[in-house]
Amino acid sequence: MEESKQEAVESENNRKFRRICVFCGSRSGNRTSFSDATLDLGKQLVQRKIDLVYGGGSAGLMGLISQTVYNGGCHVLGVIPKALLPHEISGETVGEVKIVADMHERKSEMAKHADAFIALPGGYGTMEELLEIIAWSQLGIHDKPVGLLNVDGYYDSLLALFDQGVDEGFIEESARHIVVSAGRAEELIRKMEENNGEKRKGTTSLKRKRSC
Repeated sequence: MEESKQEAVESENNRKFRRICVFCGSRSGNRTSFSDATLDLGKQLVQRKIDLVYGGGSAGLMGLISQTVYNGGCHVLGVIPKALLPHEISGETVGEVKIVADMHERKSEMAKHADAFIALPGGYGTMEELLEIIAWSQLGIHDKPVGLLNVDGYYDSLLALFDQGVDEGFIEESARHIVVSAGRAEELIRKMEENNGEKRKGTTSLKRKRSC
């Protein structure tokens, strides 16, 4: 009985995230739904007491989610290359800001401090960050969950491209499942927690077998 309770507690702990890295645009986009989804994601992080790691900007969706999480009492870490300071920061920043040398160091720092990754709508920079973190997972550099918040079908074409990559033999079927997608923040985080719990459960079971 006690062992079952312990396993249940371990399962719940394995699912939870402490810090999520959010990739998103330094612009707000043309639809109010993008800002609404960003606010909702920020509120979901606060409700779950999840800290934020992000690109350090104060404009667009980046500014919106950082302010929301910070106002909710959670820690915010922004990582921004020195060259982008004049472009992505307008006014005051919130939380902790770490200035790095270049884009490569930015992505490395963000990945190091996060338990999982979520991409909101954004431009080339957001997509590049998302694709690199997917590639890192495929290569075994990390095993952290990757989520795509597909607001109003913004990423439908990208997801279709991934499917085509599988059909044409360039992407393994197993690698296609690296990315979890949903249209709402609550659903996306729940899916990521479930997948993370299953992954950690498998790792724990393997360790126990090896110790027997």
